[in-house]
Amino acid sequence: MPRFPHLLRLPPKLRRRARRQRMATLLALLALVGLLLVPFYIIYKPPRPLISYFVSRWPDVLWRVDLPVLVTSGDPSERPAQRKLVALTIDDAPSEHTRGILEVLRQYDAHATFFVIGGQVPGRQSVLREALALGGHELANHGMHDEPARSLTDGALQAQIAEVDAMLQQVYDSVREGRHGGATNTELAQTKPPRYYRPGSGFFSDRMRSLVAQLGYKLVLGGVYPHDAQINYPWLNARHILSMLKPGAIVICHDRRSWTAPMLHKMLPAAIKQGYQFVTVTELLKAGKEGD
Repeated sequence: MPRFPHLLRLPPKLRRRARRQRMATLLALLALVGLLLVPFYIIYKPPRPLISYFVSRWPDVLWRVDLPVLVTSGDPSERPAQRKLVALTIDDAPSEHTRGILEVLRQYDAHATFFVIGGQVPGRQSVLREALALGGHELANHGMHDEPARSLTDGALQAQIAEVDAMLQQVYDSVREGRHGGATNTELAQTKPPRYYRPGSGFFSDRMRSLVAQLGYKLVLGGVYPHDAQINYPWLNARHILSMLKPGAIVICHDRRSWTAPMLHKMLPAAIKQGYQFVTVTELLKAGKEGD
């Protein structure tokens, strides 16, 4: 049977045109995928210039702390450096996982600011007392409920902040007076909870900023967030934090998740090996003022 393959082939000019069209289609698809992925990547790992924009756009919100440059030996070849201090903040405390988190922090001599949800405090006051009395940590205000605080009315927001503040003050008072369930260290750096507020879901409005400032609170967010509230892989969250650490950074993690303590167990020793020290928000702010 005769074969005529040459009759089934496109002319060279048409073949080249078809290849170009396929390549153009492939490049267009790759560009579309890139356009779709870039916003997600920016949300997942916001670049430093974006955080700098947030700092300039909302200077009353705490995103990071600029630390002073250390005095060098005078050697022109020596690069200026900063103390490698990082504030570790843990949202959604307390929970059944808080003691496990405290144990990891104790193991690596790391301090943290726990942002407390008031509705989770009843029945768990003892673990908050332990955090203060034994760990050198501090407690701050995260509202009464795990909800988008941006949608609250002024009256509801003010009432929630006041209610949680009263709860935290009771914990501070009990530790100062020695009613802390067997703890041995009752020296507190503060006799009152710091006036920090982190809004539920992390979103704020100009109205909220104004009200929080009138109440004498500082809005505290941060620039290093591994999205650990949703992502339950300790190794991935640890890697995310390590890739974004800079002196003066504020790290956001979450209590109430079984994977947080394992994540800290992976992340803390690796960061400490790089020279980082984990402190409370108050300690980081104090270090930032030392250069003023």
